[in-house]
Amino acid sequence: MTDRVAEDARFLARNAVDALPEGALAHQLGEGRPLRVKLGIDPTAPDIHLGHTVVLRKLREFQDLGHTVVLIVGDYTARVGDPSGRSSTRPQLDPAQIDANAETFRRQAFTVLDPERTELRHNGEWLDMGMEELFRLARTATVAQLLERDDFARRYATGRPISVLELLYPLLQGYDSVQVRADVELGGTDQKFNLLLARAIQQAYGVAPQSILTLPILPGTDGERRMSKSLDNYVGVTERPDDVFGKLMRVPDSAMPVYYELLLEGPPDPGLTPVEAKRAMARELTERFHGPDAATGAEAHFDRLHVQRMAPEEVEELTFSATDGAVHLPRLMGEAFGLSRSESRRLIDQGGVRLDGEPVAGGNLDIASERLDGALLQVGKRRFRRLRLA
Repeated sequence: MTDRVAEDARFLARNAVDALPEGALAHQLGEGRPLRVKLGIDPTAPDIHLGHTVVLRKLREFQDLGHTVVLIVGDYTARVGDPSGRSSTRPQLDPAQIDANAETFRRQAFTVLDPERTELRHNGEWLDMGMEELFRLARTATVAQLLERDDFARRYATGRPISVLELLYPLLQGYDSVQVRADVELGGTDQKFNLLLARAIQQAYGVAPQSILTLPILPGTDGERRMSKSLDNYVGVTERPDDVFGKLMRVPDSAMPVYYELLLEGPPDPGLTPVEAKRAMARELTERFHGPDAATGAEAHFDRLHVQRMAPEEVEELTFSATDGAVHLPRLMGEAFGLSRSESRRLIDQGGVRLDGEPVAGGNLDIASERLDGALLQVGKRRFRRLRLA
């Protein structure tokens, strides 16, 4: 093995949790050919968030060293639902929604990946198979093997349902590796079982088995659970710059080391206070996806709202109508922000609603229309509407 090959292998595996089998990646790099590096994504949601970019950036490192990324959009596996980390069966998704999500995800992935070194495939190309081929695939693994998965084992032990379709999922993912002849496959740590099983499936089909890299899972903005749109703790890469910056400023200090390690690849400047380090992170990540001018504007917007306690420079308008010269404020808040009337009344009682900067009194729910016309309605720290009488 040359020094260059050893150096490239160390670089690519430096922040992985697992690089298996040991020494396999270096051996593959030593063959002196472009490797086919696979990532499968089930388009169960349309947007890419910062958690996705951890593995996407690793793929880009392979591309920058001359290798080919095979990005598989799981239009068929999404219909099954990945059971990884699940305590129950996933709900079935509408095929039209899966297709729409896949197109959005494809566009957003190229904010990180090099399109010239990316081979885009949909696993519907080969998973729309006949029964004889499905029987052949099913023979490559045993039920005992599949039940070794932590999530399946826990559900089986507690009597929670496991569908036969879910048991097929790891086999379908492994068959993807057969079809694209993957040399390397990447995934989160929750994918380790699937990635290793794919090696056995490749061997059953006479294909050289892939090596695997598993990468850490980024926590969400709550600092605890994995980043997920369904948990509303995500930062989308195509969200407005103001939202990207603002969400990152809400990340708990305890999560800052892992954010720096996985997204910025190094610790913060030790001379910075925690809030300064958080600002530096928010600024750099906003700039990464939106450019320096947008990052500067997003920081100024954040300061205007949260430091100077002022309204944003641009506020969306809401046109309202009045009955007998008055407006029921909880109804208006529902129209403006989608809040229920009970939630609106609770926010008013807690002092979280302001008109032109002044808190609304808890018992004052019906307000004269002339008082509201042109007023700035604020709910919490970040929601604003300029009111206009129809």
